[in-house]
Amino acid sequence: MSRILILCLLCALFVSAVPARAQQPPLLPEPDVAALAQELSGETAKRNLEYFSRHHRIRAGREIRAVGNFILERLRAYGVEARMEQFPADGKIFYGTQRSRPGWNAEFAELWELRERGGLWVPAERIASWEQMPMSLAQDSESGRATADLVDVGNGTSESDYTGKEVRGKLVLVSAQPGAVAELAVGRFGAAGIVSYAQNQRTAWWGEDENLVRWGHLETFSPVKTFAFMVSLKRARSFQQRLARGERIRLSAEVRAGQAPSSYDIPMAVIPGADPQLRNEEIIYSCHLDHPRPGANDNASGCATILEAARALQKLINEKKIAPPLRTLRFVWPPEIEGTLTLLNARPEIAARLKAAIHLDMVGGGPETKAIFHVTRGPASLPSFVNDVAEAFGRFVNVQSDEFASTGRARYPLVAPEGGKEPLQADFAEFSSGSDHQIYTDSSWGVPAIYMNDWPDRYIHTNFDTPAIIDPTKLKRAAFIAAASGYYLANLRSEQLAGMWRVIESASLRRTALMLERRAALDSAEAANLARFHLWHERALAESMARFAPIPAGVRSAYDAHLVTLERIAGTPGRAPQASGDGRLVFRRNPEIKGTMGAFGYDYFDDKYGADRAAKLALLRHSGLRGSGGAYAYEVLNLADGRRTAQQIRDMVSAIYGPVPLAHVVEYLRALESIRVVEEAK
Repeated sequence: MSRILILCLLCALFVSAVPARAQQPPLLPEPDVAALAQELSGETAKRNLEYFSRHHRIRAGREIRAVGNFILERLRAYGVEARMEQFPADGKIFYGTQRSRPGWNAEFAELWELRERGGLWVPAERIASWEQMPMSLAQDSESGRATADLVDVGNGTSESDYTGKEVRGKLVLVSAQPGAVAELAVGRFGAAGIVSYAQNQRTAWWGEDENLVRWGHLETFSPVKTFAFMVSLKRARSFQQRLARGERIRLSAEVRAGQAPSSYDIPMAVIPGADPQLRNEEIIYSCHLDHPRPGANDNASGCATILEAARALQKLINEKKIAPPLRTLRFVWPPEIEGTLTLLNARPEIAARLKAAIHLDMVGGGPETKAIFHVTRGPASLPSFVNDVAEAFGRFVNVQSDEFASTGRARYPLVAPEGGKEPLQADFAEFSSGSDHQIYTDSSWGVPAIYMNDWPDRYIHTNFDTPAIIDPTKLKRAAFIAAASGYYLANLRSEQLAGMWRVIESASLRRTALMLERRAALDSAEAANLARFHLWHERALAESMARFAPIPAGVRSAYDAHLVTLERIAGTPGRAPQASGDGRLVFRRNPEIKGTMGAFGYDYFDDKYGADRAAKLALLRHSGLRGSGGAYAYEVLNLADGRRTAQQIRDMVSAIYGPVPLAHVVEYLRALESIRVVEEAK
């Protein structure tokens, strides 16, 4: 190891290990940090969360609208400017790559087991009830009635599951999600309905608690209309054991539910920017409001936390404890992914003003959830210092909360009176998809995004995701990182970029150490490719400060010198090999089709290209060192900018996730071209 590298790594370790007593708050003036730490309330956030969790918040439905109106009421009570944005959702209108999904509501649903008495089958036990537990009815179920025997068909997704079994007019017990079963079970074999015990979100704790009932889905746009009930693993195993003994199980089902044209109702609030030039630039706080009841951590926690950030910031501004932000702060509460795609496509003037997004999805899980809190970076294709801002505040909370937990003393313990006292121990993670942040960072908009989330969570998408498992201290700390990051970015000007550069430099050294560790496992060609990508990424990240303000000459000189140091550490990677053949192809994004290929409840790529054909694409089946098919595909599309060759795109995604053949990348780009998402640049 070179002497320079040792010195750099020691420097990085020293910066990250400064004791709490000597640590000053990063980036913001200490009075601003103190004001935020004192005002933000985990209890206030949890009280709002408790209201959210009483509602079955399904997109474009009555109950999510009720919660949206409650949010507007709270915002106005807090003195925050707010309104409801409405966008038609009828199953026909497209918002970029998102086909709008009609509203879905249920009036009644019950599943009973019947017992034979005196020659008659009479109700003996209620198995599922919409009134008691809305999650027991699969989303997008349609009205129907059936009194029928139960037949166990195992997974239910393969024709062989039905061999030798008569299911016509019966209810089928399946382990798969109802949407994956309906066309076979109901459409082809004539089942009357579905009873599922699908065990999605298989973390290390999967199967330990057999009483959990998990969220079930039918396909919104399937031609097969049916209903499905969700039962616990314990209930399903009991059914299976009884059926295996030859016992007849007869059930009675009644459902009154269905889809209807509606609207996406998105609560929206702003704290206006005070600077005449900068007020048209915006930092957006994002979450997703939809989820079946109770949905406390997923995602009432994120929704309540950005509501609390709005409350605290507005109150502190009104009391003149902090200055009004120079840029506008915007807060939105859409349905997951589909609502964000709708908003950015339908309101392009808002999208054009966005400088950064701060997205919260699951941020309140207490110790019993087993969750680890992550501050997650944006995709490597979109290098941005914005992520280093969130990491700086996250590390500050880690140190302060650890000092308090260890000694009972800290300047900023960020502890809620009704919450825990454990250290936060936030993990600083690389990009992962799965929530609305991936919409902002898609190349259609290219908005850098901070993503805060809990994972794993053993109660996600189950009836046990209740307010009881939410820790007010965790909510307060998440609100602090979010509020501090957004407020700093809203006020960032050229004169503050020297301080920002010092934070970037420290984080860059940590990233370089990780790159060297990964490079050691690669052959010489791929190692050189990784080093080239790393140097490009670090320069682009430093230059991303210009998105907010002109970079002073002194700061440019500092990061130029830093990059020279990184080149010495990495060695001289040399030039990339000259592209040949298909590697010389260049593709650019079609600006008329905005959004990710996989949306929510609707897959644009599968619909336009064909699901069967998509399943055969080599890139979507590829498994790399740090990512698999969908991750590669996301970055390939992000990198198709009309300047990079296919070879360059291949090299960049190989550096990000691990080596992948050029042919896989070209095949996927040609598939995108065939559905007009990209076009070849001649």
